[in-house]
Amino acid sequence: MSNNINANNLNTDSSSSPVNVPKMDALIIPVTMEVPCDSRGQRMWWAFLASSMVTFFGGLFIILLWRTLKYLWTVCCHCGVKNKETQKINGGGDTQADGACKPTDEKEENVAAEVGWMTSVKDWAGVMISAQTLTGRVLVVLVFALSIGALVIYFIDSSNPIESCQNFYKDFTLQIDMAFNVFFLLYFGLRFIAANDKLWFWLEVNSVVDFFTVPPVFVSVYLNRSWLGLRFLRALRLIQFSEILQFLNILKTSNSIKLVNLCSIFISTWLTAAGFIHLVENSGDPWENFQNNQPLTYWECVYLLMVTMSTVGYGDVYAKTTLGRLFMVFFILGGLAMFASYVPEIIELIGNRKKYGGSYSAVSGRKHIVVCGHITLESVSNFLKDFLHKDRDDVNVEIVFLHNISPNLELEALFKRHFTQVEFYQGSVLNPHDLARVKIESADACLILANKYCADPDAEDASNIMRVISIKNYHPKIRIITQMLQYHNKAHLLNIPSWNWKEGDDAICLAELKLGFIAQSCLAPGLSTMLANLFSMRSFIKIEEDTWQKYYLEGVANEMYTEYLSSAFVGLSFPAVCELVFAKLKLLMIAIEYKSEKRESRSRKRILINPGNHVKIQEGTLGFFIASDAKEVKRAYFYCKACHDDITDPKRIKKCGCKRPKMSIYKRMRLACCFDCGRSERDCSCMSGSVHSNMDTLERAFPLSSVSVNDCSTSLRAFEDEQPSTLSPKKKQRNGGMRNSPNSSPKLMRHDPLLIPGNEQIDNMDANVKKYDSTGMFHWCPAKDIEKVILTRSEAAMTVLSGHVVVCIFGDVKSALIGLRNLVMPLRASNFHYHELKHIVFVGSLEYLRREWETLHNFPKVSILPGTPLSRADLRAVNINLCDMCVILSANQNNIDDASLQDKECILASLNIKSMQFDDSIGVLQANSQGFTPPGMDRTSPDNSPVHGLLRQPSITTGANIPIITELVNDSNVQFLDQDDDDDPDTELYLTQPFACGTAFAVSVLDSLMSATYFNDNILTLIRTLVTGGATPELEALIAEENALRGGYSTPQTLANRDRCRVAQLALYDGPFADLGDGGCYGDLFCKALKTYNMLCFGIYRLRDAHLSTPSQCTKRYVITNPPYEFELVPTDLIFCLMQFDHNAGQSRASLSHSSHSSYSSSKKSSSVHSIPSTANRPNRTKSRDSRDKQNATRMNRMGQAEKKWFTDEPDNAYPRNIQIKPMSTHMANQINQYKSTSSLIPPIREVEDEC
Repeated sequence: MSNNINANNLNTDSSSSPVNVPKMDALIIPVTMEVPCDSRGQRMWWAFLASSMVTFFGGLFIILLWRTLKYLWTVCCHCGVKNKETQKINGGGDTQADGACKPTDEKEENVAAEVGWMTSVKDWAGVMISAQTLTGRVLVVLVFALSIGALVIYFIDSSNPIESCQNFYKDFTLQIDMAFNVFFLLYFGLRFIAANDKLWFWLEVNSVVDFFTVPPVFVSVYLNRSWLGLRFLRALRLIQFSEILQFLNILKTSNSIKLVNLCSIFISTWLTAAGFIHLVENSGDPWENFQNNQPLTYWECVYLLMVTMSTVGYGDVYAKTTLGRLFMVFFILGGLAMFASYVPEIIELIGNRKKYGGSYSAVSGRKHIVVCGHITLESVSNFLKDFLHKDRDDVNVEIVFLHNISPNLELEALFKRHFTQVEFYQGSVLNPHDLARVKIESADACLILANKYCADPDAEDASNIMRVISIKNYHPKIRIITQMLQYHNKAHLLNIPSWNWKEGDDAICLAELKLGFIAQSCLAPGLSTMLANLFSMRSFIKIEEDTWQKYYLEGVANEMYTEYLSSAFVGLSFPAVCELVFAKLKLLMIAIEYKSEKRESRSRKRILINPGNHVKIQEGTLGFFIASDAKEVKRAYFYCKACHDDITDPKRIKKCGCKRPKMSIYKRMRLACCFDCGRSERDCSCMSGSVHSNMDTLERAFPLSSVSVNDCSTSLRAFEDEQPSTLSPKKKQRNGGMRNSPNSSPKLMRHDPLLIPGNEQIDNMDANVKKYDSTGMFHWCPAKDIEKVILTRSEAAMTVLSGHVVVCIFGDVKSALIGLRNLVMPLRASNFHYHELKHIVFVGSLEYLRREWETLHNFPKVSILPGTPLSRADLRAVNINLCDMCVILSANQNNIDDASLQDKECILASLNIKSMQFDDSIGVLQANSQGFTPPGMDRTSPDNSPVHGLLRQPSITTGANIPIITELVNDSNVQFLDQDDDDDPDTELYLTQPFACGTAFAVSVLDSLMSATYFNDNILTLIRTLVTGGATPELEALIAEENALRGGYSTPQTLANRDRCRVAQLALYDGPFADLGDGGCYGDLFCKALKTYNMLCFGIYRLRDAHLSTPSQCTKRYVITNPPYEFELVPTDLIFCLMQFDHNAGQSRASLSHSSHSSYSSSKKSSSVHSIPSTANRPNRTKSRDSRDKQNATRMNRMGQAEKKWFTDEPDNAYPRNIQIKPMSTHMANQINQYKSTSSLIPPIREVEDEC
């Protein structure tokens, strides 16, 4: 519009003026507001353009001229050198020639010196612009930043006319642009000096940019006029953007570098072309007298080029000038090609960019852990469900998941639901860059999950070991908790230098724990379910109906916690504290962390499970409790005898204002004797004199139990080895520490018969016979060849098996090893006497068992029946109806799409056994092979054993009554095990009837151990000790060296390791607790068992239909964990308890196996008790063994008297009970006589007792 007005003014002036306009009107424009500095309106754009062209072509001409002259000089000098060489060859040299050559030599030396100086300057300039030094990097970044600044100034000036008169001293933007260009000129000089090829340097893009942007600025100052011109070429500097980011170590990956390169080339080309269109369209064509121009802003030109490149072409903006249209023709060819190739590649790179590729920002005051490994919806949901459970009131931890595969939609939704505490990042722990992204160096721990369902467990373990190596290599001090599938792969972790048990590093071996849980179920059915529920966080589900689910779910709500004991318990014995805590605080304490006061002891902290009344509570003792909530456990810490002694409601026990007494390090521990020297406290030399002087005061303040301090030296013994062990990895616990397993006794033994003079075990102990492994934790025998333990079907049928364990294993030569040693080791723990060991019979593929045999050949009482668990003939041959437990395992981990088919073999075997029918008379006959034991009488328990009187129901006529535990891979397959239950397929595993009854076990329940171990690694130590039979870090180190148990001679130190408690089941329908079985109170039973036998009760194994008023034929039982004090008992209940090692039980050998806790399905209280002496004697027994057999027979014959007393192994705590012995029935006597007549035809079972 302004142009039209100007044109009108022009016409008016020309028509009214008498002066004619000359012909040079092409270069003259009328006076307008755009060019106010010239009355004639003459444009000076050619001056700006000429400055750039003269600079470019002038410099190019000088370079070419220099090269030409240099070339001619070189050619001439080369000819002169040739002539001189010819004269020397011909011998024509004279003195004049020599004199003429001297000045030439001097010139060459001067030239060499000059070249050396130029080279130094050139090298210095090259260093300055190469970004190899800090100064160079700063200079390069500064040049780029100033180039962008100059481009921004161009964007600002583009809103002004193309050419205008501006006063340099008043225009601020012109001054800044001038300063920038002076710096560009200096930088151009450095680049020119550093360039090796001056010609190519002169033709570079950056040099061309400087030619057309720097000289016009100086011209504008001289003419006091500004021309927008070619300043848009500064946009070409954006091409170097990726280089600048690489100099700053911002771009490190190839994809990011490529993406920035594409974007910078595309944008710089786009902006540069837009600047040219803006120049020609606003100026017009010179040959048209600049009359065909159109006012377009710079951003309208940018829009025009974008719609042109994208082939959209709306037509609302288009080029009118001839120069503009000509440029658009060529630009469409190149721009369209660039748009079609660059844009899709840019989109692909952006699309492939990791959505979860950021970095974790640590929150001050909040810890975070890193979880990696096998990250799937199932594993993550199980982990989060337990880790973020509401019963944990101290979870102020953020969870960072790191995995190299982006999550699917379901997993992503799970992360979003927990977005306040969960973050996910895509990456690999094998990449140090990814470890830095998740701040592994500041993480509280790193948890590695394993794929429990993989086809190759060894490969999965190798992957996790590599993850551990990578993490430890990046940050050696990080605490790592990893899952391992195979037990033998744990040894590889010990090879990692920074793997340190002291720092809390832990390896949760799923095979070890899974088979350990199953093995404990062979000794105490249902224990696997109870332990699995204890370390899993479950919410309380209230049921009003009086069903078995009501009592089961009340127990499921219990978990295991740790808390420090109040000073009010200091000086009390462990049983006394347990009773007080259970009765008054409504808590169950099963173990403590014992701190040794001996400074040179190998480990000052140990976990003691039900240690007995010889251990007194110290100040600051850590207790292990079973409770339903962490807040309940706080009562043990807040309890004050002065303030809370008369409180009946445990909820009112809260922190009081009483000050806790401060005691010295020696006064904290009140023991029946000194742990370090075995003497009484008054005679102990370990304590200072001040402690002895205060002994009377302490005894009045903390009264001891009935155990006499003066008699301590005769009843207790310190057995710890004083030599430091190089094989014991010490583990720093979050709440304490341990060296041996919790089953390892403290430095004393409870009435150890081996230390009592005159005990017959001293006479029978042969120092040259190895009966236990080198640690004394397991029974051991010399390695046996597998051919000696193989039974054919006929041999197995002729061999009498009773009270044994049948292991049905599915596997072949290609199956992965599951580590059967972990199943056998708990069944061969040394806290069992040899005659108490249950015989183990493996039924399965011989090819598979040969591969496992290398780890089993040192265990006694093991047999193999080659066959298949689906064959009823094989099952009948091993007397499965007389076994104490049938275990069904599978080593076939097949990759099957249908999850329901993963457990097909185990399910078919379980249903096959349950559908079998047996003849009652055959069972009665075969039960007499090792001496018939009638119902109600334990075959092997000594007379004073508290578990006396319980035996598996001998007459099993249907397979449904056979005790079975089945391993499952897929939790949902549990619905197929019991056809009479009404479990929904979507029901969680712990709510199903087979799991509640202890007949099914899935490895998925072990996922909760990751969370439990993180919050308290003592829990893992406690669980591992309970289920493995006493595996210690020392034993693991030995197995890592030899992959087999090493036999050791029986010494007082190794035999002392047998003195540790074990899990058993206590019968109520007979024995010393029969009076409490019929309507008694569980709390009374708890206190009586604890006071009388030092047995710690912690659960009930009850018949499923015991709550019904009508009798039921169902023999299924379910688990009740930690019942309340007022819980009513029924006669058929079996009580889970931790019982002490019975030294006297080893003096009686009456039968093959110990069945004190093997009653799985007996539901009736026996009305008659019989005693039949054993009639079978092996001819190859030694004289000492014959004498023991005679003693045993005499002792058993004395059981026919009318009355019998029950005693404990503690003389001060005797509890008598009278038992009425009734005569044998006539029908039973006839069956026994019939068996005696045919007993010579039945060969005895193969035992390795003679070999050991």
